[in-house]
Amino acid sequence: MQTNRFPLLCAGLFATACATGAQAADKNKDPNPNIIFILCDDMGYGDLGCYGQKYIHTPNLDRMAQEGMLFTQAYAGSPVSAPSRASLMTGQHSGHGHVRGNKEYWQGEVMYGQNKDYAIVGQEPYDPGHIILPEVMKRNGYTTGMFGKWAGGYEGSASTPDKRGVDEYYGYICQFQAHLYYPNFLNRFSRSMGDTAVVREVMEENIRHAMFGDDYFNRTQYSADLIHQRALEWLDRQDGSQPFYGFLTYTLPHAELAQPNDSILKGYKKKFFTDKTWGGSEGSRYNPVEHTHAQFAAMITRLDAYVGEILAKLEEKGLAENTLVIFSSDNGPHEEGGADPAFFGRDGKLRGLKRQCYEGGIRVPFIAWWPGHVRAGQVNDHQLAFYDVMPTFCELIGDKKFPKKYINKELEGDCFDGISFAPTLLGQDDRQAKHDFLYWEFHETDQIGVRMGDWKLVVVRGTPRLYDLATDIHEDHDVAAQHPDIVRQMTDIILREHRPSELFRVTLPEARP
Repeated sequence: MQTNRFPLLCAGLFATACATGAQAADKNKDPNPNIIFILCDDMGYGDLGCYGQKYIHTPNLDRMAQEGMLFTQAYAGSPVSAPSRASLMTGQHSGHGHVRGNKEYWQGEVMYGQNKDYAIVGQEPYDPGHIILPEVMKRNGYTTGMFGKWAGGYEGSASTPDKRGVDEYYGYICQFQAHLYYPNFLNRFSRSMGDTAVVREVMEENIRHAMFGDDYFNRTQYSADLIHQRALEWLDRQDGSQPFYGFLTYTLPHAELAQPNDSILKGYKKKFFTDKTWGGSEGSRYNPVEHTHAQFAAMITRLDAYVGEILAKLEEKGLAENTLVIFSSDNGPHEEGGADPAFFGRDGKLRGLKRQCYEGGIRVPFIAWWPGHVRAGQVNDHQLAFYDVMPTFCELIGDKKFPKKYINKELEGDCFDGISFAPTLLGQDDRQAKHDFLYWEFHETDQIGVRMGDWKLVVVRGTPRLYDLATDIHEDHDVAAQHPDIVRQMTDIILREHRPSELFRVTLPEARP
């Protein structure tokens, strides 16, 4: 359901398109829209001004919400990074998908200057037998660029960007490597440069300094800026002659809390005069940090500036009216590296953090911006999850053969779980299909979550807990004993939807008579 929360703006965001932008717009006659999905890392539901944040300055994302649609009941695919991204990529919930956790691969050793690092890094690969979103877009004539975290396979595995439909990639293949913002290397794959596989670009200035300790902060090659610049360069090369899909998986504001000491950070240091320090954790690649509140707030404002530059580039090139931009986060807020979600009220009055199937771990900010198509100033309570993104994009680009076309008959149980929310985006609520339920499971904390209407079931180590979100958004009052019929119905959903996984095991609730 839509409500008018924001005033309509008389002029579009950054509405100063130049003459070259108009020329690009004239060439962009392809009916298929361009799509950019901006996915940040560990941003809580309440971290943006448009979602009620009082301490952190986010003018570009707030304006994106003013000129587009803000969703209040959008959910990540999982309460942690790799499986959440897998849900978005595969169109499957975490009871069906292959990747359901952060299984890491760190093999061998190599030296970068004085710094020892791993020779092979990355996460459990996406199943190569199941199609993923960049491959779908490629089959529909799109050029594809991805910039940021991959987390869908370790280096040299069967699932790296070069093998999964991505034309241009720059960032971290391994999300563990992304714990450092001043890394020893980043990864690249570029068809335009003639790459035949993913390669490493060594950060020559960084490796002159130690990976941990005081000398680390003498490093100068800041990965978030480098990744964003590559994304902008790729976007600048798009001229409207071919539709493009950009997946910008920025690592901000995930720990470590580190960034250039520029005007953004200095401003927050003055604002949070009384601040905290944190001692570091070398095994997790988190360096010690001072001014933790200032660092965290500045990381979100820095990310906001990146978003502003992306939207401005679209306006400059005359591509804004044919480009859907979506912004979201991969899961709820974290406490790693010295971050303090309680200080900022980052859960937006929701219970739980990253790695939990309570609302705070999985309900995320979700904003859609598409001038002339998505009506400005809308707040929408449609319930969606990351696995809805693939069918939505297929509907928007006119791919009428999804999902039948993409089912792999040779892969047992191959399926898709999403429902397109394109009607909601386009203001056609009367034809919007709705989920009977949404589903999550996560092995590290041995939790399963199901949402059915306003009912929310959280199963912790096999024990079900039932909450009525209509009256108990913070999930404080377990009413399972009062509603055994609802518990039974939602338990049946779990037993039906869960497929066993040897890699990512969870404790199922007992079937109830």
